[in-house]
Amino acid sequence: MFWATWSHRLANRWLRSIRRSVGDLPTGADWTRYSKSPGRHSKKPLRFPDMSLEPDLFDVGIPTTNDGFVGRKRELERIAAVLANAARMVTLVGPGGVGKTRLAAAVTTRLRKARRLQVHWVHLARLRPNADANTVEDEIVTAMIDSDFSGRTRRQVLIDTIGRTHKFGRVRPTVLVLDNCEHVLDAVGEVVAELLDAIPGLVVLATSRTAIGWVDEQVVTIPPLSRGQAVALFQQRAELAGRPVSAAEAELVEPICRHMHYYPLHIRLAAARLRYQTVSMILRDLDTFHADRRLRWSPGFRVGRDERHRDISTVIGWSFELCSRKERLLFERMSVFAAGYDINPDDTDIAGAAVLDAGVSLETIKAVCADTEPDGLVAREIEALLEQLVDRSLVALHVGAETARYSLLESFRVFAHERLMERSESEYRLLTERHRRYYRDEVAALCTGWVSPREQELLARTRASWDNVAIAVSGSMSHPDEAVIGAEIAAGLIASRVPFIRGSLRESRRLAESSLAAAVQQGCCPTDLEVRARALIGWISLCQGLPEDAERLLEECVAVCVVPTEGVRWSDDPCADLGLPPSVEYLAGSLLLLVHGDPRATVLLARARAKFAAEGDFGGASMAGLFEALSAAFHGTAEQALSRTRRHLDCSVAAGAQWAISWARLACAIAAAAHGDANEALALCDAGLAFQIPMRDQWGSVWGVEIRAWILARMITDQTDEVTRDQTVQRARVIARMAGGTAALRQQVGIDLSNLGPFEQMTVEAIEVAREILGHKAFESAHREGEQISDVALLVEEHVTVNIRPAARMDIEHGGSAGWDELTGAEQQVAVLAAAGLTNTTIATRRRTSARTVDSQIAAILSKLMINSRKDILALLPPEERDHADREALTGPSRPR
Repeated sequence: MFWATWSHRLANRWLRSIRRSVGDLPTGADWTRYSKSPGRHSKKPLRFPDMSLEPDLFDVGIPTTNDGFVGRKRELERIAAVLANAARMVTLVGPGGVGKTRLAAAVTTRLRKARRLQVHWVHLARLRPNADANTVEDEIVTAMIDSDFSGRTRRQVLIDTIGRTHKFGRVRPTVLVLDNCEHVLDAVGEVVAELLDAIPGLVVLATSRTAIGWVDEQVVTIPPLSRGQAVALFQQRAELAGRPVSAAEAELVEPICRHMHYYPLHIRLAAARLRYQTVSMILRDLDTFHADRRLRWSPGFRVGRDERHRDISTVIGWSFELCSRKERLLFERMSVFAAGYDINPDDTDIAGAAVLDAGVSLETIKAVCADTEPDGLVAREIEALLEQLVDRSLVALHVGAETARYSLLESFRVFAHERLMERSESEYRLLTERHRRYYRDEVAALCTGWVSPREQELLARTRASWDNVAIAVSGSMSHPDEAVIGAEIAAGLIASRVPFIRGSLRESRRLAESSLAAAVQQGCCPTDLEVRARALIGWISLCQGLPEDAERLLEECVAVCVVPTEGVRWSDDPCADLGLPPSVEYLAGSLLLLVHGDPRATVLLARARAKFAAEGDFGGASMAGLFEALSAAFHGTAEQALSRTRRHLDCSVAAGAQWAISWARLACAIAAAAHGDANEALALCDAGLAFQIPMRDQWGSVWGVEIRAWILARMITDQTDEVTRDQTVQRARVIARMAGGTAALRQQVGIDLSNLGPFEQMTVEAIEVAREILGHKAFESAHREGEQISDVALLVEEHVTVNIRPAARMDIEHGGSAGWDELTGAEQQVAVLAAAGLTNTTIATRRRTSARTVDSQIAAILSKLMINSRKDILALLPPEERDHADREALTGPSRPR
C-alpha cells in the first residue's frame, strides 16, 4: 500500500512538472485541478526529491529552437494538457513544413529546463521508406547509447536503458521523441507498442505527417500559424537575410504568407528569396497559377537544413513518393479544382467562413476525377483514397455542419498540377472540360430550382463553389470550343444572385463581360445567350450605381431584338410590348424604377414577371415580381402598394424560398410604412433582417437597416400625443446611428446610393427628420458612433423586435426550430461546454479528442445555429442544457473525466 501510494504521488508530481514546464503555468493550488489525487489541495508548491539527471543522459539529440520560434502558445498549451492527462503516446500530425519538429523541440526544451525528465530525441528521416522494426530499433539505440558490449537484443537494450531505475530505486520518467515517422509507420508502431507495454514510465512524443495508429495514441493536429504570427516570422527572417521589410513593402507581406498558407517552413523559404528578389517580385512569383515559380526557387542555403526541407517541391515530394499509384493519380487530378486554405483557429474572423466555403465535396471529386474504365480510378475507390491522402497530410479536410469537403492547399495544387502536366497534358484538358461542365450544370440547377424549399441548399452549394466556378469561367476563355460554356456559367451566376452573398458584383461582372466577349469574338455565342448576358450585366451595373452602363447595355439588347423604325425609340412608350425577352424587360423596368423614378416601371416589371413564368424561369419571375412590388411600394397608390407587395409575399411563402420571403417582407414593410401601420412595417422589416443577416447577404442586410430607419422616421412624423419626447429622441438617435453604420457599410461593399433614386430619397428624408429632432451636434455624434460598427447584426440587434440570430432558420409565419435539434449529439455536448466558457483546447482535453475536431464542431455549431460567436450559444440552449452549462461554468475547467 505504501509503494502504491508513493508511486501514485510521484506520477502526479511528474505530470504537474510537465504541465508547468510546457505551459508556463503557475505552481501550487492552480495545479490541483490537473491532478487525479483525491482530495489533496495544498496551496504550497509541491517539493520533490532531487531527480536531476546527468547532462549526458538528459538532452540527447534535442534540436535547438533559438532561431526564431514564433507563436504556438495555443499548441503548447494543448500538448501540455494532453501530457497532463497521463497520455502515453502523443503524435504531432500535420503536412510538411507546418512546424511539427520545431514545436516538439520547443516542448522538449521546456521539459529539459524543468530537469525532471530524461529526454531522448531520435531522427528517423534518414531511414529508407518502409524500413523494418529492427532498423527503427537500431536508430533508437544509436541515438540513446554510445556503446554496448552485451549480448542482449536491441529491444532488451532499449527496455533496460529506458527502464533504468533511479538512485531511489524507481524508474526514471522518460520522454522518447520520434521525429518524422510517416515513412516507417508500421515499424514505429511495432516498436512503440512493445516499449510502452514494457516500460510504465515511458512517454512517446512523435512527429509525423500521418498518425502512427497505436490504440491509445493522442493525436494533436498542428494548424498553420495565425496571420499575425506568419507576418512576424517573415519579417524576422527578412532581417536574417539582411533585407528588412520596408514600410512601403509591409502590406505585401500578408499576401505572400497567405500564398504560403501560413506554413512556417514555406514562409522561411519565401523570405530567403529576399537575397535575390524584392518583396513585390516574390509576390509576383505566386500570383498566377500557370506561371507560379515557387517550386523552382533555389533554397538559398547549402548547409544547416534537413534535405527534405531544402525547397517546397522537396517538402511535398517526400509525402508524394510515399503514396500508392492511385493515391498519386487522385492527388494530381485534384489540381483541376481551386486551391483550398487552412486556418489557424486564432484567426476567428475567417475560421467559420473557411469551414463553410472551402474545398469540394466527395460527390464532386467523383464526378470530375473518376474514370469509366474498370482498371482506372473507379468512383467507389475515391473516398478511401481521399482518406489516405488526408492521413498523409497531402489533402486538406474541411468538416462543416453536414458535409466533409476536400482541397489541395495552394503549394500542393501547384505541385500536383506540374506532375499531371508532365504525365499527360491531354488528361489535364479532359479533366478541366469535365470540371467546367460540372459547374455549368450546378449553376443551371440553382437558376432553375432556387425558388423552392431547396433554396438554401442550392445557394450554399454554389456559394461554396465560387472559387471553382470562377476558374471554370476563366479557363473557358482560352479554349474556342469552351467559351460559350464560360458565358453560360457567368450569366447563370448573376441570375442566381450568388454574387450578392459570395464574391462581389465587380468580380461577377468582370467574369460575365470577359467570357461573353470571348464567345462573341470566337463566333460561337447564340443570340439569345448574348442578349440575356448583356441584360444581366446591365442589371449588375445598375446595382453598382452605374446607370450609364446599364442604359448603354439596354440599348444594345434592344438593337439586337427589335427592327429599328425611323424616328421611333422604345423608350417613347415603355409600356408598349415590342416582344422583348423577359431579361431585357426586367432591365428596362429596373432602370425606370431606380434611375428615373417612373411609375410605369410597374407595368414593365409585371410583364417581365409573366414572360419569365411562361418560359418556366421561376427564378427570373421571382426577381421581376420583387422589383414590381418595390415599384408599387414606392410609386403606386395605397391599394396598388399594399396588394402587390402582399401578393408577392404570399407567392414567396408558397414557394418556400426563404431568401425570397425575406426580401418580400422588406417590400411589404416599405408599403406598410407609407400606406398602412408603421408598427406592422417594423415587424415585417425585422423579420426580413432576421434571415438576411445570418445568411451573410450584405446587400440585403444593408438595405434592411436602411428600410428600418425609414420606418422609424415615418413613426416620428406620424406620431401621436401618446409618444413622449424621450421616445422620439431615442428613435431619432437610432436613425442617426443606423445612418452612420449603413453609410460605412455601403462604402465597404461598394453600394453607391446616389444612383439608386427612391432608396436615396427615403434615406435623405429619414436623416433630415432625425437631424431636426436631435440637432446637428447630437446627430453627428450618433452618426459617428454608427460609423464605427462594422457588423450589421451589432448595428440593429439592440432594437429589432425579432431576434435576428435564432430566427435565421425559422419560418416566421409557421414557426420552426432555432437549430438546436439539427446538432448531432456530440455537437450538443460541445455546445454546452462552449456556452460554459471552456476553451476549445480544454473541451478537447475533457472529451479526449483532438483540438482540430473541436474547432470543426464549433464551426458546425455556429453554422447550424446561424450565429457568429461562441458567446451567443448560451441563449439558444434548451433550459435543461442551460442549467448544465451553468454548472460547468461554476465548476470551471476541472480535471478530465
